[in-house]
Amino acid sequence: MTTATQADARAEVWIEAGFAELARSGAEGVRVEVLAKNLGVTKGGFYRRFRDRAALMEAMLGSWSMGRIAAIEAQTSLDGVTARERLRALIKLYSERMNTDAMAIELAIRQWARTDDKAASAVASVDAARLKNVGQLYRAAGLAAEEADAQAFLFYSFIFGQSLLFLERGPRRRAQLVAKSAGKLVEDEK
Repeated sequence: MTTATQADARAEVWIEAGFAELARSGAEGVRVEVLAKNLGVTKGGFYRRFRDRAALMEAMLGSWSMGRIAAIEAQTSLDGVTARERLRALIKLYSERMNTDAMAIELAIRQWARTDDKAASAVASVDAARLKNVGQLYRAAGLAAEEADAQAFLFYSFIFGQSLLFLERGPRRRAQLVAKSAGKLVEDEK
């Protein structure tokens, strides 16, 4: 491992610690002292990797947005399946596998974006990539551009909304409701 690679790996440790704290206590809770304590190291290690807290926060936004955009591009790749099959697979991925850590980070970044222009820009770029890629799947499934964009919007409203609802139904009934709702988002051609 080269020195640059080692430095990148050490910076990534701070970024991951920043995400954990962001999810726990919001953007204002991401402080150098707190992260150093959580990592069991001194603040000096932080300043060898980042100029200041703002640089860490910017690195976190860059990491998050690049990761989310890369994920949606990979998740919407057809790779030999139809667009409708890919859409169904995406719904299944996001509705059956509740990644509570990732959702907490997503929600914290969205909250942060309400008061910070850089965070708002990162969220906007991720949302645009998500809507564009899912819209392309709906276009490939035969919808006109405007209708495909509307379906992509509904798709993401459903994906994020269903993950936030704590239904009083058991897991089986919830899965049935999600499946029935998802079916409406990916209806077969008539």
